[in-house]
Amino acid sequence: MLYTHLGRTGLKVSRLCLGTMNFGPHTAEKDAYRIMDTALEAGLTFFDTANVYGGWGDRPQAHHGWTEEIIGRWFALGDERRERVVLATKVYNPMANPLDGPNDEGGYSAYKIKRSVEASLRRLQTDHIELYQMHHIDPHAPWEEVWGAFEDLISAGKVVYAGSSNFGARHLCWAQQAAQSRHFLGLVSEQHKYSLLTRQPELEVLPAALELGLGVIPWSPLAGGLLGGHALDGQGGQRSAEAGASLDSGVRARLERFHELAAAAGHSPANLALAWTLANPVVTAPIIGPRTPEQLTQTLVVPEIKLDADLLAALDEIFPGPGDPGSGADPGAESATGPWAYAW
Repeated sequence: MLYTHLGRTGLKVSRLCLGTMNFGPHTAEKDAYRIMDTALEAGLTFFDTANVYGGWGDRPQAHHGWTEEIIGRWFALGDERRERVVLATKVYNPMANPLDGPNDEGGYSAYKIKRSVEASLRRLQTDHIELYQMHHIDPHAPWEEVWGAFEDLISAGKVVYAGSSNFGARHLCWAQQAAQSRHFLGLVSEQHKYSLLTRQPELEVLPAALELGLGVIPWSPLAGGLLGGHALDGQGGQRSAEAGASLDSGVRARLERFHELAAAAGHSPANLALAWTLANPVVTAPIIGPRTPEQLTQTLVVPEIKLDADLLAALDEIFPGPGDPGSGADPGAESATGPWAYAW
């Protein structure tokens, strides 16, 4: 496994980030343990979760916080599992906590941030979180309040770094300007939707992150499974089959060309798509969400894949960037325009 610094910090993280969103609703707890053990054995030490994960699906035990609880029980197994992990989780969404009443709504009041941290620490069975990320934009909470709460948590040793997710470029700039005025480090990373099929962030978000020294952590780097290799053949499970069935002819044609290019280059489509994100210098680590240890093992080679100029140009031809003609076939494009196209 290769490692890199998280943004402009001195913290080193693995160049793949283990996503845990499926733990609970779609991945049984014992299988989640096997995946996390396999990741650690391979040197993949960067794990991402969120306080709200686990609260969907048709399983009767589904509830917000379920994923964090699974990770916490895995940590409790010992063998320095917690000590070896760089842990990232998130705050923003309602958690269905009646004790918080109207303050359980999404947002970043100092009240919500501090109570959410304490709840995540209990579920995760740990005393600190390396990267505490703001999951969405809250236009109502002033940065003086947000950064005041984060400063308290960092001083208390409960949080080490602050990150964001789904922010627009202007929000990143506002956050960092406010942090600088307080002589505070501010954000160190931005987690954003980015893939060969979702390249709009190249217009504003990625350049802003690069200039500000933020590490970008792409989520959905396989575009919800469309770039994973099974959207066309329907062999990747129900969700992959549904995604493939809904493709328009233009996107399907691009994916067929992409599969041919991956085969010619000697890579699986998923690994080629992930390696493409890592070829961007602002990207720290794409988030991967394996359903089995075997899937994880197949992905571990990605940081070692080097894409030459010809292969990158071929990918640009199939999936044009946002400023190129013919780039409007992006199935993940947001309907909003301007800075809010990137933030939600």
